[in-house]
Amino acid sequence: MTGLTTPAELAAQLRVDAVRCSAAAESGHPTSAMSAADLMAVLLAERLTYDFGDPGNPLNDHLIFSKGHASPLLYAMYKAAGAITDAELLTFRRRGSRLEGHPTPRLPWVDVATGSLGQGLPVGVGVALAGRLERLPYQVWVLCGDGELAEGSIWEAAEHAGHEGLANLTAIVDVNRLGQRGPTRHGWDTGAYARRFGAFGWHAIEIDGHDLGQIGAAFGEALSTPRPVVILARTRKGEGVREVADREGVHGKPLAEPERAVEELGGRRAAEVTPRRRPRPDGRPHRVPAHGTPELHVFDKDEATRTAFGRTLAALGAARADVVVLDGEVADSTKTAEFAAACPERFFECYIAEQQLVAAAMGLQVRGWKPFAATFAAFLTRAHDFIRMAAVSGCDLRLAGSHAGVSIGEDGPSQMGLEDLAMMRAVHGSTVLYPCDANQAAALTAEMADLGGVSYLRTTRAATPVIYGPGERFPVGGSRVLRRSPEDRVTILAAGITVHEALAAADALAADGLMAAVLDLYSVKPVDTAALRAAAAITDALVTVEDHRPEGGLGDAVLDALADLGPRVVKLAVRNLPGSASPAEQLADAGIDRHAIEAAVRALL
Repeated sequence: MTGLTTPAELAAQLRVDAVRCSAAAESGHPTSAMSAADLMAVLLAERLTYDFGDPGNPLNDHLIFSKGHASPLLYAMYKAAGAITDAELLTFRRRGSRLEGHPTPRLPWVDVATGSLGQGLPVGVGVALAGRLERLPYQVWVLCGDGELAEGSIWEAAEHAGHEGLANLTAIVDVNRLGQRGPTRHGWDTGAYARRFGAFGWHAIEIDGHDLGQIGAAFGEALSTPRPVVILARTRKGEGVREVADREGVHGKPLAEPERAVEELGGRRAAEVTPRRRPRPDGRPHRVPAHGTPELHVFDKDEATRTAFGRTLAALGAARADVVVLDGEVADSTKTAEFAAACPERFFECYIAEQQLVAAAMGLQVRGWKPFAATFAAFLTRAHDFIRMAAVSGCDLRLAGSHAGVSIGEDGPSQMGLEDLAMMRAVHGSTVLYPCDANQAAALTAEMADLGGVSYLRTTRAATPVIYGPGERFPVGGSRVLRRSPEDRVTILAAGITVHEALAAADALAADGLMAAVLDLYSVKPVDTAALRAAAAITDALVTVEDHRPEGGLGDAVLDALADLGPRVVKLAVRNLPGSASPAEQLADAGIDRHAIEAAVRALL
């Protein structure tokens, strides 16, 4: 350290700067920052190994603020480390500033966006898993608030980390007793939290979070313990300023008299700290493992798209050392078991914990891995907040949902993904793909490996006919014309399972001299607007058919693309509440089978 004599001086400066930047913004959470200032001062000064001039160094530690509302503290740490200036610190929460109300990777030292509580620790587990996979010595430090320990995702993460024995993961819990509206569930009872973490295999350390000696000793103990460690630090919200210390009703508000508070904290300082650094290995930049082109399986008979997905994952794993796969304890159904057999060291079983499934994938991609995470389409809805935040974080995430729609048959509505297209289309910058046959599914799975942002592949349980040859390409944003003639008056727009129903309906109509075009919209987002406009121009009406709810799915994607043209569009979708029945019966009951499509076209004509 330079420019200061003790971590106590650094802690005082962190509090002062949290007060100052929140006052400048006239908003923020300074009291939540002040409670953890001693913890972070000791970490920054004595234990964090990080080169702020080289944030891409693969040997850097990772610091994740799960309590993202304490961002004034994080930004004050960056200032103390010389990463930002005092002038930038005072741009906190202003338009165009990198210092947003909750941290995002707009700053190069931030791994993932936080602020939706209960997410930082689950993501930290993924980063720690990557460290073990890479055999690198970095430590993952996660600052949590006690309030967010009411989130189930925290305990999914705790069990995952304990089961995996992640010795490179340390959770630091700021137990300041107060949440947003009042006391937290357990207040200052750190023992209550210790028992819970201990049950999941963690080593728990209970300390006074304002005793610098205890803090330093706890960090040392964490680094020498061969399992995940949680440091439960009893603190006081707003510590250092009598006006707000341990007081209800001041959460999320700048201090009323910031100058007086700064004076009470000992005034402004010009302290600087240089964390420990690990040089890059051999001085070379970090590279993801080299990879080649996968040899895709050729499908020449009826096969389920989920099977094609699994076999393609195995091929990707053989060709590319950067691909990892995560399963939600349904690998036999999603067919990720194919990858597990081929590349067991890069397969991660997250069990029935969908939030942790997505969070671990987010953490792995922080380190440059290419994660595919798969479960039933219906169950991804549990993890929607993580998916939403993955987009805010700019994560490259590949999700696959199997058993989509009523076509799964007898299992009934609890297992049917009927809202997933709407959910995934609404995610910022997402890609949504829905193949109709095995060769198309294989090509799209391989395409996903290099897609940026959040991408989603919807797969089908039942075997479907092969209509595309091997080796064909299906670019994102494209579509395929499967039926077209000069006499077409209607275009049927479908994706996935309903493509086959649409083709059968078109054939039945053609037998009566009623011609209908069929367009395979395998790219639901981005949708092929040019092809849709062409269809609207040459036919009188459009019929969309999807194994999904009418809200937010394929039909709405078409309407969004053609809103300014105002064509006549009939949407066939699942409007009933399904029960148990065979796949064919389900499609018929929902009004999306070949007979329903044929009837809709006849009604139009």
